[in-house]
Amino acid sequence: MAKERSTKPYLIRAIYEWCSDSNLTPYLSVKVDARTRVPMEFVKDGEIVLNISHDAAHRLTIGDDIIQFAARFSGVSRECSIPVEAVIGIFARENSQGLFFPPEPAAPAAAPAGESTPTPPTNGGKPKLQIVK
Repeated sequence: MAKERSTKPYLIRAIYEWCSDSNLTPYLSVKVDARTRVPMEFVKDGEIVLNISHDAAHRLTIGDDIIQFAARFSGVSRECSIPVEAVIGIFARENSQGLFFPPEPAAPAAAPAGESTPTPPTNGGKPKLQIVK
């Protein structure tokens, strides 16, 4: 069975496009990990917020697995590479509207030999969409 495609990169691209079409500045909030390539001197509490507008991020590519671009930090051009799963949210600077994503589950740690890992109960059925007002 093929792995189900994540909706996250599609939603990131949609909010980016909405910001651009609305003359708003798209900002990306990122949880920095070992695979995230950003200027570490701007990371605070393990997170960084990046301006990814057309004027700030050059050669921006929002792929299904990785977001890449070049940007200037303190006048110096730097290459950035961000795994999509590290994205916490994308929002407009001017009004804070956008999407924030639930934390991605961490890879499970291996259980010591002879111990079994309990399996959480499943609710079964399909995921449900709900209208939030």
